[in-house]
Amino acid sequence: MSRNPPRVPDVLAAVDLGSNSFHLVVARYRDGQLIVIDRMREMVRLAAGLDEDGRLDKDVANRALACLARFGQRLSDVHANGVRAVGTSALRVARRTQSFLTRAREALGHPIEIVAGREEARLIYSGVAHTLPAEPGKRLVVDIGGGSTELIIGQKLEPLQLESVKLGCVAMSQRFFEDGKLSHKRFERARLAARQELEAIKSTYQRVGWDQAVGSSGTARALLDAQRELDPQSTVITREGIEAVIESLAAAGHTGAIRLAAITEERRGVIAGGVAVLAEVFAQLGIRQMRVAEGAMREGLLYDMVGRYQQEDARERTVHSMQQRYHVDLAQAARVEQTALRFFNQVSERWKLDDPLAELVLGWAARLHEIGLDVAHSGYHRHGAYLLENADMPGFARDEQQLLARVVGAHRRKLDLAPLEDLVPPWDQLAVYLVVILRLAVLLHRSRSETPLLPIQLTARPRSLDLEFRLHSFRDQPLTAADLNDEIDFLRARGLRLRVFTS
Repeated sequence: MSRNPPRVPDVLAAVDLGSNSFHLVVARYRDGQLIVIDRMREMVRLAAGLDEDGRLDKDVANRALACLARFGQRLSDVHANGVRAVGTSALRVARRTQSFLTRAREALGHPIEIVAGREEARLIYSGVAHTLPAEPGKRLVVDIGGGSTELIIGQKLEPLQLESVKLGCVAMSQRFFEDGKLSHKRFERARLAARQELEAIKSTYQRVGWDQAVGSSGTARALLDAQRELDPQSTVITREGIEAVIESLAAAGHTGAIRLAAITEERRGVIAGGVAVLAEVFAQLGIRQMRVAEGAMREGLLYDMVGRYQQEDARERTVHSMQQRYHVDLAQAARVEQTALRFFNQVSERWKLDDPLAELVLGWAARLHEIGLDVAHSGYHRHGAYLLENADMPGFARDEQQLLARVVGAHRRKLDLAPLEDLVPPWDQLAVYLVVILRLAVLLHRSRSETPLLPIQLTARPRSLDLEFRLHSFRDQPLTAADLNDEIDFLRARGLRLRVFTS
């Protein structure tokens, strides 16, 4: 059966591999509270290192690896025993990144997840909501990153509307201000592009509505500081304030001639694109004023980690929601999960399935293995895999979602191992064991009977498995015997041996 979650570690750390900057936040967990004890930030400009084909420039990659090595040393120094590292927009669109990610993991000393845009938005909202005082009504949170902009409407700690649009300060600055020249004409072109991208979400966000608007991350903070420099009475970002900053930037004529002290040298190359995006967010959504929050995605990661340790895992809520949406037979899913986890406990040590994610993915796969039935019975395992790989799944990193989809997609019929080969290590090697366990659990519950299974013992060796029933023969279970014989053939065709014994 599933193990109880461990207690929250004393020291937690979040690493945000943003498209513009990399951030590290370290916090101590005491009496139910997170107390930040260290922060590091480096401007890496990952998005600026991507060519038109999405390949990462060698110099930028080396700069990123050097930064992660420094972060890794700090994590070691503070003895952080709960760490999550997440890559966002630039790593979502980058191609052929496996070699870079492998070296990045080695430099940091921890795995790196790549999250989808809406998952990034969820984490941002969590970071903002947890670091602002509780207030009535709904809030709109806007986070302009290097490669994308996330917009979230939420109430208290719960996000209600999530969206990620391809508007980032790095990408927009490269597109419209690459040579450093600043002018009203260029700002107009940049704003028009932003307007076109925001058009798709404008009506939905206005219909849902909000009571207050909040900006997070560097662009919003830099813009408010610049606005205060022009008008010391400013306490929030306003439409008039944004226009005044644009006027000042255009008057400078070039990023190298910007006179606003609030726009630091490292931010000058990306501020114009970020300001153009925020100006259109204000214009298109009708925002009057926006305050700036201290929290962002890295704080959201910390709170998400605490939730996972305290059985408030967003992934569990997502799995339950998908069961409801696709009309899963909950009793059958529970039977399959119970058997699969019992088998897991028998073989996990021999098959080196000691990563906590292995047991989690197996349980989720058991609960969701039949979601494809809502599409069609024929090939439902393939339909289920497609749904899992392409759905918005809050809480799941891209690699976790892909692993779950591939396990579900291989749980019946002829076994195709090819889809497992492009999973991130070590799952490209270990996922086959989760598949075998799930296949056996599903097979043994094919009758959908509520009668408990007779005791079964599994004995594992590399590439082989012995299954022993405590009954005299299969005479009374001819269908199960036939299914197991088919499974023996399916596994043998892929270099796996299954032997079945009765006692």
